[in-house]
Amino acid sequence: MNIIRHICKPLCLSLAGLLLLACQEKENGLYRANRAPLSDNAFIELPLGAIQAQGWLEERLIRQRDGLTGHLDSIYPAVMGDSNGWLGGEGDQWERGPYWIDGLLPLAYILDDDALKQKAQKWVEWALQSQSDDGYFGPRKSFPNDIPGVQRDNSDDWWPKMVMLKVLQQYYSATGDERVISLMTKYFHYQLEQLPEKPLDFRTFWAGYRGGDNLMSVLWLYNITGDAKLLELADLLYAQTFDFVSTFNKHNWFATGSMHCVNLAQGLKTPAVYGQYKNKEQNLAALKKGFTDMVTFLGYPHGGFGGDEALHGNNPTQGTELCTLVEYMFSLEQILQISGDLDYAEHLERIAFNALPAQSDDHYMLRQYFQQTNQVCVTRHDRNFDTNHAGTDLVFSLLGGYPCCTANMHQGFPKFVQNLWYATHDNGLAATVYSPSKVTARVADGTAVSIEEQTDYPFAETITLRIEPEKAVSFPLYLCMPSWCDTPAVTINGTPVEGAQAGQLLCIRQTWKKGDKVYLHFPMKVKLTDWYERSVAVERGPLVYALKMEENWEKKDFLGEDRKWHGETYYEINSDSPWNYALVDCTPEEVAQRYHVSVKKAGTFPWNAANAPVEIKTVARRLPHWGMYGGSAGPLPYSIAYGMPAGETDTITLIPYGCTKLRITEFPRTGNYTIK
Repeated sequence: MNIIRHICKPLCLSLAGLLLLACQEKENGLYRANRAPLSDNAFIELPLGAIQAQGWLEERLIRQRDGLTGHLDSIYPAVMGDSNGWLGGEGDQWERGPYWIDGLLPLAYILDDDALKQKAQKWVEWALQSQSDDGYFGPRKSFPNDIPGVQRDNSDDWWPKMVMLKVLQQYYSATGDERVISLMTKYFHYQLEQLPEKPLDFRTFWAGYRGGDNLMSVLWLYNITGDAKLLELADLLYAQTFDFVSTFNKHNWFATGSMHCVNLAQGLKTPAVYGQYKNKEQNLAALKKGFTDMVTFLGYPHGGFGGDEALHGNNPTQGTELCTLVEYMFSLEQILQISGDLDYAEHLERIAFNALPAQSDDHYMLRQYFQQTNQVCVTRHDRNFDTNHAGTDLVFSLLGGYPCCTANMHQGFPKFVQNLWYATHDNGLAATVYSPSKVTARVADGTAVSIEEQTDYPFAETITLRIEPEKAVSFPLYLCMPSWCDTPAVTINGTPVEGAQAGQLLCIRQTWKKGDKVYLHFPMKVKLTDWYERSVAVERGPLVYALKMEENWEKKDFLGEDRKWHGETYYEINSDSPWNYALVDCTPEEVAQRYHVSVKKAGTFPWNAANAPVEIKTVARRLPHWGMYGGSAGPLPYSIAYGMPAGETDTITLIPYGCTKLRITEFPRTGNYTIK
């Protein structure tokens, strides 16, 4: 077998993409890449619809289709019905309509669902036909803000148009409708004229923090048209957007209350997006520092960070907003494409496999506004959050907390699917994150190839890639070797491939024929990681594990004025299960003997406590002094405190975090008091 292979390891900062690009030969134009003077990105996004979900991931998308994503217009008609300003009505004029379509449209094309496509097309058509002679598009008339839960007094804000630009960009990717190019060209020339007098934040501060989304669409259009005026607009937009580069280079920029959580998640990509045009090395360096600070000082084991709604540290009973998670994922996807840094790929998996599935119900009909890492009851209660919405932030409901997440939650998994595979500059394909899927793309001289990814990952250790080219063809296949895996192994048709190393990108160059199989084996070991107050979390592979608790759901009614803002009903979840456990301290060498793993095949929907495919059992001690406080688990006991009183010993069961609604994830440790 003639196999040429080499390792590309994204080391850090801008060197990540440079090193990857050094491993790639010149492109021949199969997919649109950056146009000069923009620098080359590490990866090239494939057209929407080229990647399809399979297995458990397809089932998640089907449940979105059958749940809120597919029916929000009938379930939430006050905002998503025909009265919406983005359909020409006098109702909601702002972000929520575009938010919904930003998830509905990619879902429609990934599932190839005609009914969903028609539903999204209604919004796309109105947006395309709304453009006036001066280039403005979208709702133009504002109305009194006199309807509870409806935002209609700021139609000329720059911000919601940024979301609709993302929608149109995806629509063009799927269809090639040239009307999108015409609209964007006219609108961006309008912006170039208007922004000096009406800067991004002239109406609200949101656009000033989220200008990176606008900039992303401008550079995307430049790659298609080459209009030099777009680069002038890029400089203007970047100058008017919050300075994330200077902020990330400061000490303690992440202080409590310093920034809105979604603004941070959404703005995170801004340095990388502009770095395609200017200051790439400096911008990616600042971004990596900011990202590292986020993970270190704000981050949780599940991949999200503390912001409820302002930044609020990493105490495991602070909240993480659902909008934050999906915008964080989208930012990581953009940063990964630009930089090639695999740290962002692994963090994307961490959010998608842990935090995101935990914040909606099984049927995708209910969601939480905030989730807690240590969440022992879900009740209506004012908690130690930056923002409380009549105590509804934790309950599962349609509109509890604030309705923005009801509109914005839908993009998470569809866009994750869209980023499972990339094209490369040497006309190959790359997989940097893994899930059951099938990609159909062009490689080498334009030969079509399909690769089916058969796996129960992230629960299972094995992935099989079945490669089906229309004819025998030579192209490079890039595969990420996870950093958490000490001994990754790769075989092709049973023959071992040398050179697979943890945390690196393996490139296999060979002539592929129909029926070739690449087998990936990523052994998963249990490890304990350190978090708030020296607590520990239990991890195995890309999954974080949490205490399995009984879940007793109770449906309740909103009454009076609450119904106008939060909908008709909500669910609380309580439990009789004990939760105040400490894990017994042990050395890394002792973990394998103390934590016993059992794995079963994942079903089509593994994301609840009853269906969890993996269980880990270990011994823990009760901490009698650790009780409830303010509707949450009380302050986390410091580990390992001298003289910490410990109670009885129990065997506890841990399951994947994404399968839980009640849980302890960050555990105190008890053991001998030693300082090393």
